[in-house]
Amino acid sequence: MRGLLRGTAALAVGMLLSAPAVRAQGAEFALGGGVGVPLGDFDDASKLGWHGLAAISFVPEGWPVGIQFDGSYQQFSLDDAAAPAGFSDLKTRLIQGTGNVVFKFKSSEESTFRPYLLGGVGVYNSKVTGQDDPGDVLGGGTTDFGLNAGAGFDFKAGGAGLFIEGRFHNVMTDGSDLQFIPITLGIRFGGN
Repeated sequence: MRGLLRGTAALAVGMLLSAPAVRAQGAEFALGGGVGVPLGDFDDASKLGWHGLAAISFVPEGWPVGIQFDGSYQQFSLDDAAAPAGFSDLKTRLIQGTGNVVFKFKSSEESTFRPYLLGGVGVYNSKVTGQDDPGDVLGGGTTDFGLNAGAGFDFKAGGAGLFIEGRFHNVMTDGSDLQFIPITLGIRFGGN
């Protein structure tokens, strides 16, 4: 966990330092986080979670359509009733990478508010973790493909801006699909 925090901090500093250089190329960097809402069968076994997100997007000037690549770390605590006997601190950890198409709605040049839609495919690694696990009960994680789609709003202020978005994720597992909605609040740097 400590390595993940250091890596995230290094990524954040690197993105902040490189934002002015890539602004001319139309690239935007984003950092965000928020709450994760489990759905379906996953909701029966899990509580609300949290997540962190780092993304880079390219939307050419004058075009409404671009691409975004992002990575996210998510964690959901297992509901006490769903945890096996003797396992009280179990969590589902998800690490994911997605590639998405982004559609930004046209707005006036003076507007600081810009809605957008995005959706795409991704690779999701999920694993149940916890201190109570002796190491051989929970087993290793699984890596599966999934789909995501959502909407958000950018609030621009110069070279930086805030965003809020929600995305539905459907991870195609061997059993029932793993479904959740992360609601993200974050900051973007760069762009045109």
